[in-house]
Amino acid sequence: MNTSIPSKKSKVSKLAENIIGSEIIKLAGEVNEKIKQGEKIYNMTIGDFNPKEFPIPAELKQYIVDAYFDDQTNYPAADGMLELRNAVSHLLKERGNLDYKNDEILIAGGARPIIYSIFRALVDSNDTVIFAVPSWNNNHYSYLNAAKAVVIEATAEQNFMPTAADIKPYIQEATLVALCSPQNPTGTIFSKEGLEEICDMILAENARRGADEKPVYLMYDQIYWALTFGNNKHYNPVVLRPEMKAFTVFVDGISKSLSATGVRVGWSMGPKAIIDKMKAILTHVGAWAPKAEQVATAKYLSNLSMYDAFIEEQKTKVITRLDGFYKGFQDLKNEGFKVDAITPQAAIYLTIKFDLHGLKKADGTILTTTKDITQFILDEAKLAVVPFYAFGADENSTWYRMSVGTCKVSDVQDVITNLRLALQTLS
Repeated sequence: MNTSIPSKKSKVSKLAENIIGSEIIKLAGEVNEKIKQGEKIYNMTIGDFNPKEFPIPAELKQYIVDAYFDDQTNYPAADGMLELRNAVSHLLKERGNLDYKNDEILIAGGARPIIYSIFRALVDSNDTVIFAVPSWNNNHYSYLNAAKAVVIEATAEQNFMPTAADIKPYIQEATLVALCSPQNPTGTIFSKEGLEEICDMILAENARRGADEKPVYLMYDQIYWALTFGNNKHYNPVVLRPEMKAFTVFVDGISKSLSATGVRVGWSMGPKAIIDKMKAILTHVGAWAPKAEQVATAKYLSNLSMYDAFIEEQKTKVITRLDGFYKGFQDLKNEGFKVDAITPQAAIYLTIKFDLHGLKKADGTILTTTKDITQFILDEAKLAVVPFYAFGADENSTWYRMSVGTCKVSDVQDVITNLRLALQTLS
């Protein structure tokens, strides 16, 4: 008698069934396969750092080691170690002109659980979330919350930053406006006037709403704010408009400023009632930053002169690479190639352009789609970069993110040379 159980297709939740995988991870898989096959690939896809080029501060590393030897290995406080929240409060006051008490600050394992908990604390099913593209992961967090996403396609003419005019048609239905400055993936920032106009619009909308109606909140991701270059200045909504403090929840941390992406120490600051709810949500998720890393980060941030010295060195290393690539792309453009780049302002990203649709490769194949162009750049120039469609932009967008945290200074000229040789093969 046949007693075997017939095979059945695996059944998962509707949420899991329909969630979209990362385009960046998909591209990275192909890049890694080429590297395994022995190809020399300049992989500038991931928003991370090569620790050999961009190590975390030596003092922070030693403090982490010391904390483990001091047996700081049990559960941390649910909202973060008090000494770290105090240190963050002091940092924000002294370097950001922001006044948040330790009970208005929440520590978590990097920025991702912070963003997740903001969405979960503020956004109900079918609530409207407004965000611009290209941007990082707002589409996925909206999906996870069953929110209605209103997507604004930002343009190069406005440095890919949304304006109040872009947002205004949808503001009356919104629960959350999600902004990021400095912006991932573009490395651009809000102007003072641009951010003021958005804040004034949010304040006016909340004045219009009744006392029993949920206000529109602003999620302001400033994880890259310490890496703002030259005469460019980082602005935040609460300094520009103090009334925005009641409606703004920040995303912040050490991941980018201290090259500490794997250390996993992030924080949020906002109204205490919201921070308390986010804390309760993360208590069930368990997305705490490791206790030893929290203790070490608190000690490191207590010495702001040491922090400042590292930030200045970090900025010099990053802008050297960004400026080098920017100049290289301008040289290629001046030579007649159909490329461009936006002047770097902040973060670790350069926005670059490959306007190659319709050009013909040496074998006669026509570059029809952005995916064709991305593949051509990877195969012929040995350069891996991320098209803006991976950040929600139109699939035919000609713009890309180049992340410089993983490269050596010597890579700059090599990449430009490779691109020149590859572009010369097109007709």
